[in-house]
Amino acid sequence: MSRTVSPIAQDFVPFATAALDFHRALNVPGGPLVTSRAELDALHAHLVSLHGLLDAHAAGTGQLVPIEGDQLRAARTRIWQAADHVHAAYHAAPRPDSGEVADREMRQAGLPEGAPELTICQRHQRTAYLVRRRTTPADLHAPFTGLVRY
Repeated sequence: MSRTVSPIAQDFVPFATAALDFHRALNVPGGPLVTSRAELDALHAHLVSLHGLLDAHAAGTGQLVPIEGDQLRAARTRIWQAADHVHAAYHAAPRPDSGEVADREMRQAGLPEGAPELTICQRHQRTAYLVRRRTTPADLHAPFTGLVRY
């Protein structure tokens, strides 16, 4: 028995994709550019949301079609890895008030910067909790996260 999405359901993913393409065309000029913390925060929120969508699809699909579920779980893991890198880039980006970049020792110490900068960290920690429950450390560090079934 297969379950599919009702044809009445609205598919907003193409609109989200078009919005990202439009945003890039309007807001990211060619040439060197320092990405703002606000942009990195928005990208992180988008990746975390995409992670949630892939997680929901992986959970539902994996019960009916295990091979497809494996691939969706692998994609979910890669999206989490991307969100983790964007979170790190956020903390490496210049601060909006002073324009200064945190030095290596401060970044390695993981010192919190306080509100509103803490919002991205709270979102990241909430998602990291789910990632730790649904993903093994080996999956997160493997060069290839997909399983091959024959």
